[in-house]
Amino acid sequence: MSNPLAMPELQEEPQSGLLFRRLIGTTTPRARLLLLHGVGGNETNLAGLSNSIPDDVEVLLVRSRLQIAAEGFAWFQVSFASTGPVINEEQAEASRQCLVNFIEALPKLPTVIAGFSQGGILSSSVGLSAPHCVAGFGLLSGRILPELKPYIASSQALRSLSAFVAHGRADNKLPVSWAEKADSWLTQLDVRHETHLYDMGHEITAEEVTDFVRWLESVLTPA
Repeated sequence: MSNPLAMPELQEEPQSGLLFRRLIGTTTPRARLLLLHGVGGNETNLAGLSNSIPDDVEVLLVRSRLQIAAEGFAWFQVSFASTGPVINEEQAEASRQCLVNFIEALPKLPTVIAGFSQGGILSSSVGLSAPHCVAGFGLLSGRILPELKPYIASSQALRSLSAFVAHGRADNKLPVSWAEKADSWLTQLDVRHETHLYDMGHEITAEEVTDFVRWLESVLTPA
């Protein structure tokens, strides 16, 4: 969206119970982008990204339901062991189902879901388990949960899905190996995808946003 927009008030989607803010341009939306925050953040964290999104794409900033601080939320609890991240699988699955319910309750529009860190994790979980809901997903400095395997859709259903994987080579929260694993898994699943590695840490950069928006346009614009 080319012009800055005032932060709208929170709304609640009754079917899922999720809170969100809707950012829309001056035109009737032709498509929709859902943006999901990471651990300890909230729905406003990715609002700045909307300034790069075309005016005719509706942006929904979604807040997770698990509150872990005054203004901080998470999609699931996680701890870090020597063997890697250990997640609360029940919370992760509940969040995945909530997001699927949320999307299914919205007016029909071509939809992409994307997020940073844990928000990216949930975006990939929704995309790979419910490709009928979204045209693509963005995995920004995140990972695909190994625990998702039982929920992954059929190869036929995944044919319509596209993915954008972006990660920092110097990420000290989630090592770049997670992006390499995601790339390999998506290749095995025959999911169309782009993988971009950047000279950055656990963050989002302008170069990454440019690449993401270009990919987004390719997914939301019919050939």
